[in-house]
Amino acid sequence: MKIGKSFKVLRNLLLASCLALPGAFTSCNFLEVDDLFDDTMKFDSIFVKYDYLVQYMWGVSDLLPDESNVFRAPFNPGPLATDEAFTNYTNKDGINYVLGNINADNISGKTMNIWPSMYQVIRKCNYILSRKHEAKMTTVQDEEVTGYTHMLRGYAYYNLIQNYGPCILVGDEIFPNNEQPEAYNRARSTYDECVDYCCEELEKAAKYLPRDIASSYFGRPSRGAAFALIARLRLQQASPLYNGGNAARITYGDWKRSVDGVNYISQTYDERRWAVAAAACKRVIDMNKYKLHTVSIDPMQPARPLPSNVPDANFPDGAGGIDCYRSYSEMFNGETIGSKNTEFIWGRNFGDLRKHMEEVFPPNDIMGGYNGLCVTQKLVDAYYMADGKDIKNSSKEYPYNIAQGTVTDDNFSKVKENFSGYVIPIGVYGMYLNRENRFYATVGFSGRHWFVKSNTQSQYGPFNVWYHEMNTVPGSDLYAGKYSSVTNVIDYPGTGYVLTKWVHPMDALKGTGSNLVAKYYPIIRYAEILLGYAEALNHLKASYTIELPAVNGGNLSPETYNVSRDPSEIAKYFNQVRYRVGLPGLSSEDMADETNLDEIIKREYMIEFACENRRYFDVRRWGIYEQTEKAGIYGMHLGEDKYGFYQTPAPVNQVNNRNRIIDKKLILLPLPKAEVRRVQDLDQNPGWEN
Repeated sequence: MKIGKSFKVLRNLLLASCLALPGAFTSCNFLEVDDLFDDTMKFDSIFVKYDYLVQYMWGVSDLLPDESNVFRAPFNPGPLATDEAFTNYTNKDGINYVLGNINADNISGKTMNIWPSMYQVIRKCNYILSRKHEAKMTTVQDEEVTGYTHMLRGYAYYNLIQNYGPCILVGDEIFPNNEQPEAYNRARSTYDECVDYCCEELEKAAKYLPRDIASSYFGRPSRGAAFALIARLRLQQASPLYNGGNAARITYGDWKRSVDGVNYISQTYDERRWAVAAAACKRVIDMNKYKLHTVSIDPMQPARPLPSNVPDANFPDGAGGIDCYRSYSEMFNGETIGSKNTEFIWGRNFGDLRKHMEEVFPPNDIMGGYNGLCVTQKLVDAYYMADGKDIKNSSKEYPYNIAQGTVTDDNFSKVKENFSGYVIPIGVYGMYLNRENRFYATVGFSGRHWFVKSNTQSQYGPFNVWYHEMNTVPGSDLYAGKYSSVTNVIDYPGTGYVLTKWVHPMDALKGTGSNLVAKYYPIIRYAEILLGYAEALNHLKASYTIELPAVNGGNLSPETYNVSRDPSEIAKYFNQVRYRVGLPGLSSEDMADETNLDEIIKREYMIEFACENRRYFDVRRWGIYEQTEKAGIYGMHLGEDKYGFYQTPAPVNQVNNRNRIIDKKLILLPLPKAEVRRVQDLDQNPGWEN
C-alpha cells in the first residue's frame, strides 16, 4: 500500500470513529477545509525546493471553477437564470435557481456552492505565502510564486463576492484544525471592505505577473487579467445596487451586520467610485496590449456591404477594411486560436465541449444534438437592424418585415443571401432578415443553414433547419419539430431559437469525419473594458484625478488619471465596439442625455456579451433584476406548418417558465445553511434566513 493511500485510510478511520461520538468534529467548516493528514505530510516536502512549491501552487488552481461551464454544471446561475437564455431541461442548476429549487438547505450539493472550495484556495495560498521563504528560489522564481499566489487568492475572493456579496476576510491567517467552534467564529466584512481587499490582492499580483503569456501557457492570468478584474470589480462597486442609490436602499437598506449593526451595502452614493472605475478601465487601455478582434476582408469570401451611415474609414476609426461578421463570430467559434486572440485579456479552453454542442445542435435523431439550449425573444429583439436602427423603427433600406395580420409568402425571403461564408436560405421569415452581424453569429433561428462541413454523409447534413412540428426531410431541408425526438419530448427549441455563438461551420456530431473545432472561452475580454470605460465616464458630473499603481508592475510610483464626462472620449471607445460589427457609432442625440446613453450602453452589453455570463451580474449591479424578470420568457412557438409558427411572440408555455419566481433574495446566492449554523457570527444573505 502506498504511503499516501495509507494516510487516507487512517484519516477515514479516525473520522468515522470521531463522527460516531456526539458533538465530535462539529467545528469543521469552510475555514478548516484542508485535509489534516494529507497536507501535514505534504508540507514536510512542499517547501524544500521551488519545483515542489510550484507544483503545489498550480494544484491550488485546480480548485477554481471552470468559467466556460455556464450551462451544464455552472458555478453561478449564469445565462439560464436571466432573460437571455432558456431551456426545457430540468437538470440545469441555472434554470432550477429561478424555479426556486435551490436553497440554503440543498445548495451544498450543487456546483454553485463554491463557498468552501474558495476558502480552501485561500487557505492553501496562505500556506504558500507564509512558508515560501523556506524554498530555495531565485529572486525571479520568488516573484513568480508571489504574483500567482496573490492572483489565486484574489480570484478566490472575487468569486466569493460575485456569488455571495460580502464574505469573510481572513487575511493571512491559517486556521488550525479541529478546534472548538469559537476558534473559527468570524463575521462577514462589508461589501466595500471585500472589494477593496480583493482589489489590493490583485494589485499585489499585478506587480509580479508577466505582461505577456506564452502561447503554450494559454489560460494563465497575466498582469492585464489582474487589472481587468479590478476594473470589473470597481465598476460593479460604483453601480446602483452597491453605491447607495435607490436600488441599494430598497434592496439592502435593512441588511445589517448582526454583531455591530453596520450596513453590509453602502447606503451613501459616492460619484467618485465611477471615476475610480473609469481610471481602472483606462489603465488597461493604456497598456496598449489589447485590441478588439478583427478579421480582414477576404476577396474570395465577400463581406456584407456597409450601410451608408457606417463610416468606411479603416478600423478603429470606422468599419473599413474588416469583415464585420467574421470579426465577431470567429472570436468564439474556434477559427481564431485563443492564444492568438488580441481581445482575450484572460481566456481558457472550452471545457466539456461535446456536451455543450450536443445541447445546441438540432435535432438528435438526425444531426446528433438535442437542440434545447435556447435564447429568448427578448435577446432576438435586442439586436439592431444592419444599419443600427431598432426593429420598431427600421429603415426602407433594411426593413423589419413581419406579418401585419395574416402571414403570407411576402413575409419570407425570396432570394438566398450569402456573406462572409454565412448563408441565409430562401424562405426565412422577415423578422430574421437585415439584422446586424452579431445576430447571425449568435442566434439559430428557423431556417438557419447548418454547414456541418466535417461530415461527409449527406443524410446527416448540411440542412436548412426549420422549427415547427413537422418531422420530415424533404430534399435538403430538415424540419426540427417539437416531436423530433422519439425518446425525449423536451429536446426541442422551446423559444424557437438555439444558441450558435460557439458553432463553427466545420462542427458536426454525426457522420463520417464528423468533428468539433476546439473552442476558447473569454473570462474577460477587451470589449468589456471599452464599454465599462464609457459607462463609468457617462456617470460623472465632476472631474476627478485618480491615482493607481503603474501599469509597469515593478514600478511602485502611481499613475494619475484625469477623468470626466467627455463625450468625445466616450464615443472614441464605445464606437470601436460598434464599428467592429458594422454598426454606426453614437450620434450627438445619443450623447446628449446621460440617462438615454446609459440605456444604450446597457443594451450594448446585452448584445455584445450574449450568453457569456455577464448579464446575470449586470442586471443585478444595475438594480434592474426584478424589472428584467417581470417580462417573462418569450419566444416564437412551434406550429403545425410553416405559417403556424410565425405568430406574434408570446410567453413560452413550458413549466420552466410558468413556475419561474421573482424574488430579491435571488440577487445573491444563499450561504449553505450548515455553515451558517456552525459559525455564530456568520449572517445569512437576506431572504434566505428561513
